[in-house]
Amino acid sequence: MSKLEKGSKAPDFNRVDQEENTVTLDQYAGKKVLVYFYPKANTPGCTKQACAVQDALSDLKKHNVAAVGVSPDAPKAQLKFAQKYTLGFPLLSDEDHSMAEAYGVWGEKSMYGKKYMGIIRSAFLIDEDGNLMDVWYKVSPKDTVPNVMKSLGIE
Repeated sequence: MSKLEKGSKAPDFNRVDQEENTVTLDQYAGKKVLVYFYPKANTPGCTKQACAVQDALSDLKKHNVAAVGVSPDAPKAQLKFAQKYTLGFPLLSDEDHSMAEAYGVWGEKSMYGKKYMGIIRSAFLIDEDGNLMDVWYKVSPKDTVPNVMKSLGIE
């Protein structure tokens, strides 16, 4: 798993969201975008992270920042998650984890001694030109929004 670095070009993406709409990085040209990866919809940490992003959405929009969540969940699971917590931003389905691999967040994890491959919770702030303004690998659900706000100079 090769990690991306601040200042490098963000990998392009073309994924389907919870409404089965195609979402691409190009659609955000001229805006900043927070792209965050989470392991599984409707789990405690992922819910905390998504709700924090939702709560910060109006502040982010004031600073020309859009938000996009990404997980390996199918669009139907993303839709249930979005509806349950009234999430007002795209949740992208990355079932083949190729987007996660491009961003360097697909890796080996371990639970109860069992090793498996999965999403390493991470977040990326991409500038208006598609470059990485900031990168947070292994980010805590509670730190995603504060990290973005700090990077934007909003504290």
